[in-house]
Amino acid sequence: MAAERQIYSIKDLNRYIRMKLDSDIVLSDVWIRGEISNFTHHGSGHMYFTLKDESSRIKAIMFASHNQRLPFVPKEGTRVIARGNVTVYERDGQYQFYATQMQPDGIGSLYMAYEQLKAKLEREGLFAASRKRPIPRMPRTIGVITSPTGAAVRDIITTLHRRFPQVAIVLYPVLVQGKSAAPSIVKAIETLNAMGEADVLIVGRGGGSLEELWAFNEEVVARAIAASRIPVISAVGHETDFTIADFAADLRAATPTAAAEQAVPSAADLAAHLRAAEERLRQALGRRQRAGGDTLAALRRRLALAGPSRQLAQHAQRLDMLRAGLRRAAENRHGRAREREAVLRHSLARFHPQAAIREARQRTAGLTRELGAAMQARHAEKRARFAAEVRHLDALSPLKIMSRGYSLVYDEQEEHLIKSLGDVELGDIVNIRLNDGRLSCQVWGMKEDGENDDE
Repeated sequence: MAAERQIYSIKDLNRYIRMKLDSDIVLSDVWIRGEISNFTHHGSGHMYFTLKDESSRIKAIMFASHNQRLPFVPKEGTRVIARGNVTVYERDGQYQFYATQMQPDGIGSLYMAYEQLKAKLEREGLFAASRKRPIPRMPRTIGVITSPTGAAVRDIITTLHRRFPQVAIVLYPVLVQGKSAAPSIVKAIETLNAMGEADVLIVGRGGGSLEELWAFNEEVVARAIAASRIPVISAVGHETDFTIADFAADLRAATPTAAAEQAVPSAADLAAHLRAAEERLRQALGRRQRAGGDTLAALRRRLALAGPSRQLAQHAQRLDMLRAGLRRAAENRHGRAREREAVLRHSLARFHPQAAIREARQRTAGLTRELGAAMQARHAEKRARFAAEVRHLDALSPLKIMSRGYSLVYDEQEEHLIKSLGDVELGDIVNIRLNDGRLSCQVWGMKEDGENDDE
């Protein structure tokens, strides 16, 4: 009896072929070179096209999730190198290429070398986050490894001086492009490590093409950065440029300027922090002093209540020890604070407002002299006016009138001034006040004005 034949549906056959292709090691991750034709960028974001060479062609598709990261815009007739997998579209029974990466053919070989080296070093753990070292918060010396000409070195030095003027800069000039660039960079890293002066290294250059940045994709440079005992900040190209050096470094900066900003703190921020710390220290010392005073007062009250002299002596000794310990602790803490303040003040000495203070003092002295002159003039004016008023008042004084021969007549008790004959009677005693003394008299007669002397 003949064996029963197995009959497949078209769907099953296409699925079987797809599974075979998907399980093939070569076809699951393959690079191909060709020219783009029949290119269509669909509204969904997917790209549909054909890759062809002189003798053959293959249908291709690149989904939106992959083509969004393309560094160029594909178009009809562009020669490219693409990476992806080959499988079957079951509905049509047509095999096609699903692209995940694509580069213009001009730099395809470099890009492939870049990807292969990156994968190799990543497998070795050279890029692992666990081996990356933190950048010192306040470095004293920055080592800069870059070309001595160009915008990158100027941007780095300018930014370092602006943010943290007191930092020292050691510039090691190197080649950043060409065959000799990689050995030059490696030698600079090793030399600065041997010198041991720098706390941080900035390694980088300005932007450029993949070929121009290739020195920072060399394996020897990546291994030299990873082996450096000094933390390394990579600053290669622009924000969109990524090199092997970026992955090997302890910190990747988007630009050379950004590397300088990440390498040092801001002096203005440190000054604000110093003022805040000084205020907190002052408040803490005040609280400590008040607490010590309260403790001392409590101990004194307890000593006052203690009867036996021996207990009093023990408490007095303990009080002296506590007082000395408190004083030492306060002095030590205050001394450390003053030392820290002196260091930071020395760092910020260039920001001290000496000129403004000097100008304010000169202006104050000038205003003081003007005020003194104005006060003296006003005082002289007042004294002259006072003297005139005194002279006027003296001229109106009754005593002044009496010096010209006038006198004042009072009653016997000198309580009332006699102004008319009706104020006295015959025989009354009156007192007459002259310019130089008094007379006591008795009234023997009276005569009104206008009466005849013979009456």
